[in-house]
Amino acid sequence: MKTIIHRFLFVLNSIFAFTLLLSYLLPYISPRSFPLISLLSLTVSPLILLNILFLIYWLLVLNKKFLVSLIALLLGFSHVTSLYRFNFFTNTTTTDHENVLSLMSYNVLSFNRFFSIDSQTVPEDISKLVQKKNPDIICMQEFREGMETDFVQFPYKFLKYNDRKKTIALTIHSKYPIINKGSFSFEHTANNIIYADIVVKSDTIRVYNLHLQSHQITSEIKDLNSTNSKKVIKNIRYSFKRQQDQTEELVSHLKQTPYPAIIMGDFNNTAFSYIYNQIISEGFIDAFKEAGSGFGKTFKFDLFPARIDFILVPEHSRILSFSTLTEYFSDHFPIYAEITLHSSKR
Repeated sequence: MKTIIHRFLFVLNSIFAFTLLLSYLLPYISPRSFPLISLLSLTVSPLILLNILFLIYWLLVLNKKFLVSLIALLLGFSHVTSLYRFNFFTNTTTTDHENVLSLMSYNVLSFNRFFSIDSQTVPEDISKLVQKKNPDIICMQEFREGMETDFVQFPYKFLKYNDRKKTIALTIHSKYPIINKGSFSFEHTANNIIYADIVVKSDTIRVYNLHLQSHQITSEIKDLNSTNSKKVIKNIRYSFKRQQDQTEELVSHLKQTPYPAIIMGDFNNTAFSYIYNQIISEGFIDAFKEAGSGFGKTFKFDLFPARIDFILVPEHSRILSFSTLTEYFSDHFPIYAEITLHSSKR
């Protein structure tokens, strides 16, 4: 009986290991050409976790079959560190240093306009959280004016409502002067990218705030049933293609950018995806992978830890600290980083 169980488990283990190996190709496969294969990018996290569980199981029973998952995990070690980062050193903040710039990104879910969070004080709570972290620059997605919010610590801001859905906006709030700004204003979608050129002391940087195409996926397991599964898959196939279009526009814009660029926002995709790879390949580093800890979960998803919000900075930058805040005022969790500025261009 034990032999039969082990054979069955090994078959499952082999399937999960092979699928994980296949997923390593996803950053190089165009969603426009193979949208269904790109769906795997949303399953890489559970595949990694499952292979870790199989590895532990085979080690506990002293069976050399542990090598299957071990090899699969080692071959994709960068994927493992994108999911979970061990940080044995406490992040030290040096905000008194003249070159330190603090950054924050937060999808605020319209400040709980539709009461999806069981609280009546979300706008005030988010305001207090931002005041507490006190970033130099904050990018917010799904922003809505007219709520009980207070961001007076930022004398400069760029707010752009989407041309299609005029009830939500992207914002860049800054303590430093904004000398230029713009919007991509994507057609036929409520998603968008905005940017602002900001003079920070003796440097000028360009900050992009991204809210790429949404998948329209609920965070609750109970809502992911067979009735709407076909609709979910159809939405994801469409959104992957739109994300690629939007990312290509961003990359083209980046190539014309005269200043070092910082990219923040809600990518609506993971660090295992084609679109993430296209952006990071333009000379950026992921602040979480340099100084984060744990899973870095940024989206409340019941099935597995989902990190879909990012702070990407020029590769010559130094990341002093990174944290994913745990306050639950939205379906996203805010992220915060401190970096050093350098005068060299991207």
